[in-house]
Amino acid sequence: MGTYIARRLLLMIPTLLGITLLVFSLVALAPGGIGAGLQVSGGQMSDTSRVMQMQAYLEDRYGLNDPVIVQYGRWLAQISPLKFGPRFQRSPSGAWVRPPRDLPEPPLQGWFPAASQEAVANAGTAGLAAFDAMKAQDANDRHRALQRDSEASRRAYVGTVRATREALADWARANDRKDLLDAKGAADPARFEGMQAVPGSPSWDALAKAAEAMHVARLQAIERAAAERASFDAQPYPSIGLPLIPGTMWLGPPDLGVAFSRNRPVADLIAEALPVTLLLNLIAFPIIYLIAIPTGVLAAMKRGSWFDSASGAIFLMLWSVPTVLAGVLLIGFVANKQYLGLFPVSGLHDTQAENWTFLPGAGTRGWLMDMVWHVALPVTCLVYGGFAVLSKQCRAAMLDNLSADYVRTAKAKGVPRMEVVIRHVFRNSLLPLITMFVGIFPAMLGGSVIVERIFSVPGMGTLILQAIDLRDREIILANTFMIACVNLLALLLADILYAVADPRVSYE
Repeated sequence: MGTYIARRLLLMIPTLLGITLLVFSLVALAPGGIGAGLQVSGGQMSDTSRVMQMQAYLEDRYGLNDPVIVQYGRWLAQISPLKFGPRFQRSPSGAWVRPPRDLPEPPLQGWFPAASQEAVANAGTAGLAAFDAMKAQDANDRHRALQRDSEASRRAYVGTVRATREALADWARANDRKDLLDAKGAADPARFEGMQAVPGSPSWDALAKAAEAMHVARLQAIERAAAERASFDAQPYPSIGLPLIPGTMWLGPPDLGVAFSRNRPVADLIAEALPVTLLLNLIAFPIIYLIAIPTGVLAAMKRGSWFDSASGAIFLMLWSVPTVLAGVLLIGFVANKQYLGLFPVSGLHDTQAENWTFLPGAGTRGWLMDMVWHVALPVTCLVYGGFAVLSKQCRAAMLDNLSADYVRTAKAKGVPRMEVVIRHVFRNSLLPLITMFVGIFPAMLGGSVIVERIFSVPGMGTLILQAIDLRDREIILANTFMIACVNLLALLLADILYAVADPRVSYE
């Protein structure tokens, strides 16, 4: 058994790589990419240049201009426990603090040379001086201010780089040099290598002005990044992980990244949404099993009776009702105050629930009963459809074993009927039920998109749906990685439970 488990664990690695690579490629190659999500999340911006600047910043932040396989390799390094470079630090709020990234090189340096080494060195010196001037401040406040200024200057710089490339594309069109543009009509700086600058040509002044603004923004970004680097090197916060080679290699927890749509760590978003989804599923799944399995066993023992026919018909009718329709009907009639008005329409708690006691009392229903009252309708939508599948599966497995030779032998030996059913027939019928049982765990993490959407429940289903809508790659990949890991471990658990339930199954 130990050898089998070790082999299965090793085989999970290429499986995870294949799953994550497929999802990563689909997200990276989706039409519009991250820019489409930006138009949705920030489409209310009336300033087009601001949207373009933010899109350029996100492309720089996530390396979207690199090939897909390079981006995927960078993401693998991010979630890997083995990390390179200086150790990250953890702020009092729990956020990870990383060293500033290197600035991208400005394009078209043959036409508009970048700042001299002396100017770059002076900018770095100015950044160190800015850090020294703030040494008297609190380390937390100082680093937050320097980090905010550094990110703002970097955003401005990559925005001017985008503006320069746009001006370069306009120059190529104005001078009838479409051969210098790529398939999307954007300027490819590599195609301008070796060309001579043509001052005074059409659109030259706009290009020169954009390049000048880019170089000014670059020097400012270098200065702010130097100040942030000096603050990071001063270690204002405790370090994360276990050092292997100081300053070069260390072990740390997986970094799930920062969601661009909310500008918050993905781990924090999952930590908020996952308990809600687990709450609903930990209530729903026991109800399904406690009703469906005994019903299936009883239906098999009373095959052809009115109970068998009635339970099968009722469960089949419930299964045939779409979850969307059931949710709408429950809201429209059971929750609507114009009809029954028995339950709330959305949410998990009343707005005043935080001020109530945990149990009923003091004229209130209490925090616990309020939560039960709010989750009653979502749980109803989650459970009713599972009765038919599980009950029918249990009934079929029981009937298959009830007609086996060992059952007739046990009856002939005078073994009581209930002992035959419980100790022998039901145990041998567990294999298909175990297969269905392990599917619970991925569902518990993935959440129910339909139910959570209908009842405005802020769970994992709502989180992943919003991430797909906004093309938020970090949330999608984190959820995919987490659910894939749990799914593979659940399949391994199923194999172990097979051996426990059926002595005939062996992995030796």
